[in-house]
This record gives sequence, structure tokens and C-alpha cells, in this order.
Amino acid sequence: MVQRKGVLELSSLPGKLADCSERDPKKCELFIVEGESAGGSAKQGRDRAFQAILPLKGKILNVEKVRFDRMLSSQELTTLITALGTSVGDEKNIEKLRYHKIVIMTDADVYGSHIRTLLLTFFFRHFNELFENGHVFIAQPPLYKVKKGKTELYLKNEQALEDFLLDSVCKETTLTRAGGTPLTGLALSVIVKRINQARRLRAQLDKRTDGRITAQFADSGLSEDHLKNREKLELLEAKVMAEVSRRYPELGQAAAEYKQDSEHGTWELRYGAGMHGVRRHTTISADLVRAAEFVELRKISAELRAQLTEPLVLTHDKDDPREIKGWDEIATVIEELGRKGLGIQRYKGLGEMNADQLWETTMDPTKRHLLRVKVEEMEEADGIFTKLMGDLVEPRRLFIEENALNVRNLDI
Repeated sequence: MVQRKGVLELSSLPGKLADCSERDPKKCELFIVEGESAGGSAKQGRDRAFQAILPLKGKILNVEKVRFDRMLSSQELTTLITALGTSVGDEKNIEKLRYHKIVIMTDADVYGSHIRTLLLTFFFRHFNELFENGHVFIAQPPLYKVKKGKTELYLKNEQALEDFLLDSVCKETTLTRAGGTPLTGLALSVIVKRINQARRLRAQLDKRTDGRITAQFADSGLSEDHLKNREKLELLEAKVMAEVSRRYPELGQAAAEYKQDSEHGTWELRYGAGMHGVRRHTTISADLVRAAEFVELRKISAELRAQLTEPLVLTHDKDDPREIKGWDEIATVIEELGRKGLGIQRYKGLGEMNADQLWETTMDPTKRHLLRVKVEEMEEADGIFTKLMGDLVEPRRLFIEENALNVRNLDI
């Protein structure tokens, strides 16, 4: 341990660090950047007076799972500790912090989110004063660039792109429906967003079951009351599978095996994987009916069923009216109309941006959006980091299931 501390004490500033010329820590910013390529662009695009750049290579060590001496064997983490100037452990002196704004800048994808989480775990476990003093920020690089003619617009994420496409189309589009007033503008936009929500929930269900079947049960209003009464369940299943057969002919012969669930006092329907086109083993059970995704999808489906009575006719601007079959087609057609004439680029990573673009979208203090990381309940945060970053799988699984609907992009 003495040797480790000596290494940190005697180290000069790491070679990968492109430091700033300002010496007042209150005015200095450190950008911790994912990848050498993005680090190079950031070094070129930054304001050298007060912005320092530290590129990190590869995945950061998960300090939740290793001992202190193992952490100090990580070159990336010792480089970061040296750049901060505070040392660590018993020798830590937070007063020596060289930057009062520490910005984590990673790609806007799942891998980038993972690296960001590993860095936050490191700071929380060994530098929680940074959160208490408001020194940690997360950069918000755009995920999309939209171009129409000579006009360019940067959009932060999928939600921003969806909002942009809807706003540009819905104000010039009208949806007429049986027994209701026509929908246009904001009212139509709200409906399409609910349809897109339902699509995402179906995709979540499809990760664990055959979503074509489970989503149709949700659309049909399956509840625990049905599962407690076999006669009611058989009637609903016949209705559901008739609709499934209409939409997906390859599933027309899929038949369920009925099993009793003694724990819940209900019936289960089991569809075997590989039978009549069923993609994966699918169980319609009390556990499924209680799952957050299923409950929310059932709720949205009931709303849409009440508001979207066929026949549905969509009219955009001066185009001829077109009959729409099903809710999904409404969202599909409007998205196609929104994308018409646009050049949409999805950035795979920060390295795809040149120095000027990175400065304009993510680093320029007059234009950028930074999220300050706050930890208001240290004890609660401690428990969450332990669940999500520790060795035990079951607490992590339960946490993810309980909070699945609170996130937009969940990768499990």
C-alpha cells in the first residue's frame, strides 16, 4: 500500500491529459471522454484556457467488486486520480482538487451509459465529496443530426427526434374517426405518442415471451379475474388467438396448454417454443398480468380502443385521404411523412463528430446542456449502487423489474 500511495504522490500529470492554462480550480473544467478518437476531437475543439481533456481507453474497472489495492492497479483509474490532484484513500485531500467542474462525456448509447455508470460508481465510493460540492456533471451530446436543405438541427435522443417529427407533421395532418371529432395538431401528437409507447412496451414483452401473443392478451384486457375462471379464460383466449391468427397467419394453429397455478389460485396458458411458429416459450400467468409492462400496455390499449374507432382516415396537407388499418399504421405513416425530405444522421459515437461539431453541441458553455449529478440521500444511494453494481444478481433483477417503466431505453 505504501508503494501504491508513493506512485500517486510522485506522478506528474498523466501524458494523456491535455491540461488547460487556467490555474484557478473554480474556473477549470475537466472533460472525461470515452475513447481516443473522441478525445482527439475534444482536444482540438476545446477552449484551451479553461477546458482540460482526459480520454479514457476501454471499459473502466467496476470498483464495487474489487479491493482498494486492485483498484490502484488500474491504469485508467490511477490516471484519473492523478489528474484530479487529490490522491485517494487515507491520503486524499479534496482541497487540492484541480477542477471544480468534472464533466463525464460518453457516447449516447448503452455502452456509453455503462462507462458513465462505472465512473459514477468510482466517484461515489472514493470521492463522494465531489457530489456534495456539486462538481460532477454529465454532458448531453446529441444522438441525431437532422438536415433539411441548408438547415441543420441537433437532437439529443430518440424522444427529441420523435417530438420533432410529430410536431412537423401533426399540425398539417388530420385523423378522422367514427363517432368522434377529428384529431389534429397537439391532440393527434398525443395519440401517436401513446401508440409509440405501446410499441415500446410490446418490444419489452417480446424479450421474454412471444410478444405477438402476450401483447394481444394485453390489448384484449386480460386480468387476474380471467385467470381465476377457466370458462372466461377460454372465451378470451379464443378471441385473442383469432386476432393473432388474422395478424400473424403463421401462428394460426398455436394452441395453449392449460395448467393450474396453485400459488395464485389461477390458471396458466403455456405456448411451447417452436410449436406452430411460436418464437419462444410463453406463459400467460398471474406473474405476467402483474408485470409493469403488461399493466401499462393494457391501460394504453384501453385508452386507444376508446378513442380510435374505425374507420380511420388520415389526411396530410393537400394529399388524398387514406384509410388506416390499425393503430400502428397511424404512427408508421406519420413517421414516414415526418422523415420525408430530411437527412437524418444517427451518431454511433462522439468520435463521428469533428472538433467544431463537438464544441458547438456539447462543450460550448453558451450552448451546451449539462446535467449536474446530485446525491441527496447518501444512505439510499449507497444501497442502490450496491444493488446495481455488486455481485448479487437477484436484487439487481428485482430493482430493474420494479423500475422498468421509469426509463426509456432499458437494455437487459
